[in-house]
Amino acid sequence: MTVTMIAEERNRGTKSERKGLRAKGKIPAVLYGSKVSSTPIAISEKELLVLLRSNPHAIIEMDVPQLGKQPVMISEVQRDALSRNVLHVDFHQINMDEPVSTTVRLDFTGDAAGVKAGGILQIQHHEIEVRCLPKDIPASILVDVSQLEIGTNILVSELKLPAAIEIKTDVHDVLATVLMPQKEAEAVDADEESEQKAEAVSAGAAD
Repeated sequence: MTVTMIAEERNRGTKSERKGLRAKGKIPAVLYGSKVSSTPIAISEKELLVLLRSNPHAIIEMDVPQLGKQPVMISEVQRDALSRNVLHVDFHQINMDEPVSTTVRLDFTGDAAGVKAGGILQIQHHEIEVRCLPKDIPASILVDVSQLEIGTNILVSELKLPAAIEIKTDVHDVLATVLMPQKEAEAVDADEESEQKAEAVSAGAAD
């Protein structure tokens, strides 16, 4: 997925000047890469927020003053610690012919069989890291949980991806699991505790 964005020229400026940019609906940013030197720019806050909500790891075709259109990706977003408002963004200029590492969102689909039986679906990972050519980066990866029973899980290794996409996340990581209902889990724990106590008493009597 590729999106377009127009960057504006800006001076590196002072803290007050950067604050003034944000007051005008612009976010101060910097673009860097192997083919471009560190370049201060400003971008539309509205467009950036849409991108961060929809696909923050997308390839961006950015029109940059003096540099023309450049393929870039977001490498870092700085936010205010309290308000979580975006303060600054780093964009990395990429080569479309070279693999890049990025994270991809997981979209979980289906109704887990274990949930229908009263279990609780627990999502462990909402995204995974992959490495591939920019053109092969998927907008998201579908994960079907419909076959999950209580006590079963889906591992990273079970994902079916094209050969062009290399998974960098640990293949043994659990993506999703179905837990038994809390009351049943507590009952099982109580039974196990009773059995352990009974075994301890028996062992004491034998001594």
